[in-house]
Amino acid sequence: MNLFLLPFFSILALSSLSISTVAIANTKPEISEIDLAQKLNCNNAQTQLEINRCAQLSYQNADKKLNQAYQQLVPTLSISRKQKLITAQQAWIKFRDTSCEYERSQYEGGSIAPAIYLGCLEQTTQQRTQQLEEYLHSDH
Repeated sequence: MNLFLLPFFSILALSSLSISTVAIANTKPEISEIDLAQKLNCNNAQTQLEINRCAQLSYQNADKKLNQAYQQLVPTLSISRKQKLITAQQAWIKFRDTSCEYERSQYEGGSIAPAIYLGCLEQTTQQRTQQLEEYLHSDH
């Protein structure tokens, strides 16, 4: 019986070493967002992972535009109106996130759920950006 156990433990030890080595050898450095965006063809995303990543990039772009509109609007307001805008914006963010979580919940556990959530965030953010831009032009 000892003759059987020795090769078994040797194989077990070797297999655990090779698994660790493979795991270390397969680690890759992080890909920058620019590199990733260049490699993605968001006009022709082929996999759900690509669709989800493209949706994330689209939302990030919409969020950037929202922040630009907000930063342009804030300095034009009186202290009282500025505080009201800050309060409204905080409430809007909670509404947007909760509303989009609701939309995503229909697909909970599915691979499309992130794209649904991010698409909702993007669309809602674009609508809010338009509102802020209208405030900017009407307040002057």
